[in-house]
Amino acid sequence: MAYPNFSFERGAMKRGLTLVCGIDEAGRGPWAGPVVAAAVILNPKSIPKGLDDSKKLTPERREELFEPICASSKFGIGIVDVDTIDAINILQATYLAMQRAVAALQCEPHLALIDGNGAPQFSCEVQTIIEGDGKCLSIAAASILAKVTRDRMMIELDQHFPHYGFAAHKGYGTSFHAAALTKFGPIAAHRKSFKPVAELLAR
Repeated sequence: MAYPNFSFERGAMKRGLTLVCGIDEAGRGPWAGPVVAAAVILNPKSIPKGLDDSKKLTPERREELFEPICASSKFGIGIVDVDTIDAINILQATYLAMQRAVAALQCEPHLALIDGNGAPQFSCEVQTIIEGDGKCLSIAAASILAKVTRDRMMIELDQHFPHYGFAAHKGYGTSFHAAALTKFGPIAAHRKSFKPVAELLAR
């Protein structure tokens, strides 16, 4: 089983790009809630053990890693709300979240390593890495921060709207969520531009 490593960052550092941030997002696909991105610059001398693609980790393990990542690295979180997602579309909202995450870093990175095959505009050099959260430690760390931050927001939303099951499915399109949406209708946290919600509103 392959694990992420520090080779992308090390290669950049050999070129003199000492501040390398990994960027990933959580929440592109759900029908409800924000999209969240994180940018992380790991300290090569203090990398938390066990970093991996957030999807491969249990919720408990992600929570365990959250504080060590924050304590040992420079990081920024970017959040884009549902109204903005509906106004500019989910891809542009994801890019905006990534830009906000980098803006929230305590310093200007020299290189941004981004999960996927597309990237927004940055003032620094950019490298996209398909499935980067499983290959690159900085992106893996960012995937954990983004996922935990968003999950916590959805669990909080569940406190106010328990009948939608947000704590369990985090806004994704499960059969339970679809049934709740049909029964109770959409709330402000739902993405009106997403097909299942839009179809309900059109009825």
